[in-house]
Amino acid sequence: MSKYSMFVEWSEEDQLFLVTIPEFAQKVIMPCTHGKTREEALRNGEEVIEMYLEAWETEEELIPQPRILQIV
Repeated sequence: MSKYSMFVEWSEEDQLFLVTIPEFAQKVIMPCTHGKTREEALRNGEEVIEMYLEAWETEEELIPQPRILQIV
């Protein structure tokens, strides 16, 4: 599982759980994937993260860093 953030929100209009990856917001149209269940949406989100990371690495593009929660 990646270290990137995922927001999963229910869309009444679409009747789907929509996934947003905040760290990718400047590079990818959001929401970036969805699922009929929360679990499906999370799996799809992980697949999308891996897909983009592989593509950006292949294209030698700048890869956004995961956000790190720091509790002080």
